[in-house]
Amino acid sequence: MRSHYCGQVTADLLGQEVKLVGWVHRRRDHGGVIFVDLRDREGIVQVVVAPEQKEAFAAAETLRSEFVIQVMGTVRARPAGTVNKNLRTGEIEVAATEVTILNRSEPLPFPIDEYHEVGEETRLHYRYLDIRRPEMLERLKFRAKVASYLRHYLDEKGFIDVETPVLTRATPEGARDYLVPSRTKPGSFYALPQSPQQFKQLLMMSGIDRYYQIVRCFRDEDLRADRQPEFTQLDIETSFLNEHEIQAIMEEMIRGMFKELMNVELPNPLPRMTYAEAMRRYGSDKPDLRIPLELVDIADLLTNVEFKVFADVAKDPHGRIAALRVPGGADISRKDIDDYTNYISTFGARGLAYIKINAEGKEGLQSPILKFLPDDVVNKILERTHAKVGDIVFFGADKAQTVSDSLGALRIKIGHDRKLVENSWKILWVVDFPMFEKGEGRLSACHHPFTSPKVNSVEELMHDPINVLARAYDMVLNGTELGGGSIRINSSDMQKAVFNVLNISDEDAEEKFGHLLTAMRLGCPPHGGIAFGIDRLIMLMTGASSIRDVIAFPKTQTATCPLMDAPSTVESTQLIELGIRVVAKAKDTASKDDNTKDEGKYGRA
Repeated sequence: MRSHYCGQVTADLLGQEVKLVGWVHRRRDHGGVIFVDLRDREGIVQVVVAPEQKEAFAAAETLRSEFVIQVMGTVRARPAGTVNKNLRTGEIEVAATEVTILNRSEPLPFPIDEYHEVGEETRLHYRYLDIRRPEMLERLKFRAKVASYLRHYLDEKGFIDVETPVLTRATPEGARDYLVPSRTKPGSFYALPQSPQQFKQLLMMSGIDRYYQIVRCFRDEDLRADRQPEFTQLDIETSFLNEHEIQAIMEEMIRGMFKELMNVELPNPLPRMTYAEAMRRYGSDKPDLRIPLELVDIADLLTNVEFKVFADVAKDPHGRIAALRVPGGADISRKDIDDYTNYISTFGARGLAYIKINAEGKEGLQSPILKFLPDDVVNKILERTHAKVGDIVFFGADKAQTVSDSLGALRIKIGHDRKLVENSWKILWVVDFPMFEKGEGRLSACHHPFTSPKVNSVEELMHDPINVLARAYDMVLNGTELGGGSIRINSSDMQKAVFNVLNISDEDAEEKFGHLLTAMRLGCPPHGGIAFGIDRLIMLMTGASSIRDVIAFPKTQTATCPLMDAPSTVESTQLIELGIRVVAKAKDTASKDDNTKDEGKYGRA
């Protein structure tokens, strides 16, 4: 039905006859001559229908936006002064000899031919229309290019694309599972995989050696701008490579992709930062290095002050007092400070102290806490934070995690509010994560329970587990985790010891992970891997504000699909066949707590 895509009709085809199909992007009637902007996935071309072409002209008079048509005509140069340099096809137009309407369109729920703010619910309900918009179409095409590049690179490096099951057993990996009832085994359920973690480790034990898969994963968890109940990740696992060798391959892959698809040069090698340094300087294990603000520890300066809010925390081995200097921030209003105080309260902070440096000397300082602090202590704080006239210094004093979370988030917010974010790509590895973190009365895994600890024996692990580091690594880009990985445990004794630290008994371990433990006892090679969030990666590379804008058919923030009206009820006969009865459920008040409880027991996936 076509000889060329619309966006491919250029001056190279001058004088040639073409046959085009697509959607009417816009129709204009200029003094008896009809102009039609015809659109397909490759772009827009201008079609001119003259009155001399009577049948074509009659058809063109009836055209409306989003009619599907076929056009035959001759490519010619646009008249002088009408060239559109913003279009690839802007030097030419197609003089139509035939116009055939293939299908008509009713009035649209929102316009496509020009930009309009449209509610997300409406956009997702008519997603097929939303995808017709050039910016959405370009994102999906770019996504395809990324997937193609990744596959080609990994194929060239000897990785084998292996599919793993979508129907598997429920195993605790951090978030809730999506469950699928079994008709053939009433009362039993499959689970949709949160990740192929165990399968890819089993593939290493199978001798595959280098595996990858672009795979759909499922997690029934609370949603945010960068979360979906079903998402896509690039899953990778290797045998006989250590973490530095794995990181080198992944660096080369990401650097090459940015260079080829965006002409962006990333550093070689990528910088590395320990988890401890990231938390100390930025209050986050996903530091956004585009923002030139850092946290500074000052607890040692406040151990002997009479101000108990600071002194008690300074003496607490689990406490932290940190300062955040904002250059030129003395002009921040009291209302803004109150807003920042309310903002960090969502991270558990109980207040936000500050000192403004309005002028030189003690008289130039402005703060409600100055009366509680000796002059020499104030001077030392200002000296350590390198505060100058015109600056403001914010303070956080609480449990270490609370201070890191709250001031780390405040750093990001102030950086954006004051337009301090550098227009660049800041990428790094964060390494040396803790193996475990304290949950509610027990330890949980910082990554997942299959991560190898940086110890040489089970005895060393059990002696002081909270201070053991993990052979884990995250790739972070502009404050977003692109991918996380680790060297895995390949000894059943060490794996059972980690389960014990996580309060998983030997009996539970055998019941839930017996297949993995058995495989470890039957010739398990040293192995490790990484998984990249494809949706997050595309979101960053295209500048989209949400991963929903880079997924063809995403769910809303309430995990629903307006297009298909899913989830939905099913026929009672189906439920009977599955042995399922639907009962009324009390108001769900524990969803967030339950999720936290799961993470506390098993760690995040």
